[in-house]
Amino acid sequence: MLELPNPFANEGGVIRLLEPPGGDTEALLDSVLAKRYAKPFVIEDDGARCLYFTRDFIQSEMRLDDPCELAFAYTRKMMAFLLFLPQPRSILMLGLGGGSLARYCHRHLPAARITAVEIDPHVIAFRDQFLLPADGERFRIVQADAAEFVARCGDRPEVVMVDAFDRDGVAPTLCTREFYQALRALLPRKGLAVANLVGPKAERVAHLEMLRTVFDGNVILLPIADDGNYVAFAFRDPAFEPRWRWMEDEAKAMRARYGLDFPRLAQRLERSRKLGFLRREMHAPEVRTRRL
Repeated sequence: MLELPNPFANEGGVIRLLEPPGGDTEALLDSVLAKRYAKPFVIEDDGARCLYFTRDFIQSEMRLDDPCELAFAYTRKMMAFLLFLPQPRSILMLGLGGGSLARYCHRHLPAARITAVEIDPHVIAFRDQFLLPADGERFRIVQADAAEFVARCGDRPEVVMVDAFDRDGVAPTLCTREFYQALRALLPRKGLAVANLVGPKAERVAHLEMLRTVFDGNVILLPIADDGNYVAFAFRDPAFEPRWRWMEDEAKAMRARYGLDFPRLAQRLERSRKLGFLRREMHAPEVRTRRL
């Protein structure tokens, strides 16, 4: 791994590239600045270590003083699946990035077996930079295409977390009805999928339509204000109905246990369900992300 001064103007810290020492560092940095560099890279500055595919967007951020903190709002909202399944025994993560969700779940859910699937070996090569545990009984990283892995997976994970992106957006193999059908078939009856959706409205609506159809309409949608993301919760059991009263009380204990605002998450989930937010968003014009 090659460490160099951060080349971006008015910034400090260092950049780390998956390159051997002794190469043409000036040409490498020029390719990073010109967005021609084909591999992911890491920038460490101001107490944070961040993964990038291009400098336009941060893929993952890890605070060095609290590596398990969930820095991005959408990751905190994805953890709201615990309100529906408080003690998962197995979690499948599609997409690794800098491992924010993997680190958090490994720390806070010791009874869960976690498998993270990542297609890009260069992303996996940064696992030590992002303090991910070694492969073992509780945690493993598999290099594979997420859609192919789901189609041939022999396990039945109770929770599947979909957060798989390349430098152009949502991974193309996850943009099909066949993927969502295989995903639903993979889940046990009480299982659920939680997906981070981002991109142009037409793309988001296409994913939501596939989720709604494949999961028999049993989907709850949360917007991420100011980020343009949506988090969708899709339930394998078409008859599943959240226990809202139980959730209201349990959320307070979960806030103390996990350090996330579960009472607020529970309120927003219930409001989204009762107001039909999924249906409204699928038919609404493109506007700034709504708040619930």
